[in-house]
This record gives sequence, C-alpha cells and structure tokens, in this order.
Amino acid sequence: MIALLFDIVGMSGTFLVVGSFFLLQLNRVSPKSLVYNMMNLSGAILLLISLCYNFNLASFVIEIFWIAASLIGLYKYFKDKPALAKA
Repeated sequence: MIALLFDIVGMSGTFLVVGSFFLLQLNRVSPKSLVYNMMNLSGAILLLISLCYNFNLASFVIEIFWIAASLIGLYKYFKDKPALAKA
C-alpha cells in the first residue's frame, strides 16, 4: 500500500514536469511565467519524495538540478516583477 502511495506521488510529479513542458511547446505558458516555474518546482519535489521509497541516484541528481533551475526561474520572476505602488 505504501509503495502505491509513493508511485502516485511520483506520477503526479511526472505529470506536472512533463505537462509544463508540453504547455511550453504549445505556447500556452512562458518559460518565465509563474505557472511554468511552479509546475516544474512542484513536480520535481514530488518526484524527489517518491525517490525516498525507491532511490535512484541519477534521478535524485536530476531532480536536485530541476529544483535549482525552477528556484532560479522563480527568483527572476519575482525580481523582475514591477514593485507595487505603495499607497
């Protein structure tokens, strides 16, 4: 039963990462958008969680890099976003 739970978490992560790539290819999202970067970050985290049950070093390493790239994208998104006018 626990294996099934980790598989569901991992597959959810896979759908988020692959889904964000498909949306990018279909010009539905921008690579600089919040949605794209959040989908990638969430997907990579879920995949990392699933690796806690069935560890694979190569997958672990790529997910760490995927998380880092997503965090860089989010940092740039919020850095480049115009500051809200203070009232």
